[in-house]
Amino acid sequence: MIDIYDTLIIGAGVVGLGTAMYAGRLNLKALVLGATSGSELPIGGVITLTDTVENYPGFKHLTGQELAQKLEEHAKEYKIPIKEEKVMDVSRHEGLNCFIIKTEKSKYHSKTVIFATGAKWRELTMKGAEEFKSKGVSYCALCDGILYKDKIVAVVGGSDTAAKEALLLAQHAKKVYIVYRGDKIRPEPVNGKLIEKNKKIEVITNTNIVEIKGDKFVNKVLLDREYKGSKELELNGVFGAIGHIPLSELAVKLGVKVNDKKEIMIDRDSKTNVKGVFAAGDVVDSGFKQAITGVAEGVVAAHSAYTYINENEVVCFFDDKEYKK
Repeated sequence: MIDIYDTLIIGAGVVGLGTAMYAGRLNLKALVLGATSGSELPIGGVITLTDTVENYPGFKHLTGQELAQKLEEHAKEYKIPIKEEKVMDVSRHEGLNCFIIKTEKSKYHSKTVIFATGAKWRELTMKGAEEFKSKGVSYCALCDGILYKDKIVAVVGGSDTAAKEALLLAQHAKKVYIVYRGDKIRPEPVNGKLIEKNKKIEVITNTNIVEIKGDKFVNKVLLDREYKGSKELELNGVFGAIGHIPLSELAVKLGVKVNDKKEIMIDRDSKTNVKGVFAAGDVVDSGFKQAITGVAEGVVAAHSAYTYINENEVVCFFDDKEYKK
């Protein structure tokens, strides 16, 4: 007999794990698949690369890895299996409500699907960015910051993420520049104050890096306007913090609507335009993206999946056998 899940959660970041926990509370037969094409992150997702989390209710201070671990343990309390398998395709069985999810290793069947696929870093595009990737160009201060002890680095971007990357890098580097094209950076107030107080960090606004230069490794960048009398800035590393690209390709292939940013469009119940398909977290079109808001959307998605299954006759037909709810 074919194993059919009530809901299959694609993505095992904190959003996917929170979704799984609530699916378990609702007694749904659920499965979490922890990787998708375009993401090589571990269980727990992007937040595991965050050094300090101080804005998740209930925890004054913990690391991203600790938060992810707590959510994973909570999900496992409800016996929800979590598999590190890369999802390659999601399709609806022709004429039926059920979905077929294919990974590199297996094939699964589910009455509903919840996309918690998150997003990947938007990579720098100036000349030299690709050439010096992993040779001075990075996208993760927690991963690579220790390599720049007593060196000079720059963070490209003006968001709160850029500010947090700079603060983390300042623990290792002797000098950290924040280079931003706008007239002022936009961190959360608490991080903005920390930036102002940190003597290692210097903010350069209304400026773009147009080229990254070096020999075997980065040793300087070229700016589009002079800074302190020169368009060249000597440094050893460049960290990109210019946003993310939602991992929505699988959903799009399924017919799910996205906006011009490729974010999955959902309503207040985390529903998409495709019946039986829900989404949450960094992959959706919410304006304010935080771990707590994504987990909340995932909890709503789990409840919406529960409601959908109980209000509809979900019929699955695989290998000449028919199954109903």
